[in-house]
Amino acid sequence: MPLAVGTDAPAFTAKDTNGNTVSLSDFAGKTVVLYFYPKDDTPGCTKQACSFRDAQSEYQGKDIVVLGVSADDEVSHQAFTQKYNLNFPLLADYDKSLITAFDVDGGGYAKRVTYVIDPNGKITHVDNAVNTTTHASDILAALGL
Repeated sequence: MPLAVGTDAPAFTAKDTNGNTVSLSDFAGKTVVLYFYPKDDTPGCTKQACSFRDAQSEYQGKDIVVLGVSADDEVSHQAFTQKYNLNFPLLADYDKSLITAFDVDGGGYAKRVTYVIDPNGKITHVDNAVNTTTHASDILAALGL
């Protein structure tokens, strides 16, 4: 079961697409869309990532940060990002610490679950019935935007 709305999001630190260290605390004061997905460059995961890429202009200027998370490493994330011109960071969770902390372990990969975390670190929305094609706009609608 994913974490419940109203709970504090677990603190985390991970490497992003470019090998930079990223922590949840880096985004204090912003809304974080933290989406977990099974595997880079697979059909559903590509649709989902491209939905966020294509909606990036709708997210800009609203203090919203989009972060994708899978168990793939930075090299895989770099190739995926370059192939599809992704314009947001992917976090490498090869030790599955985020997958475990956010209770989205699918048995070696991340289940497709998205958390919206408010500027104070509380989970305000959980989507575990993701439509990969419309996901970015579905999250905007859940945020009332």
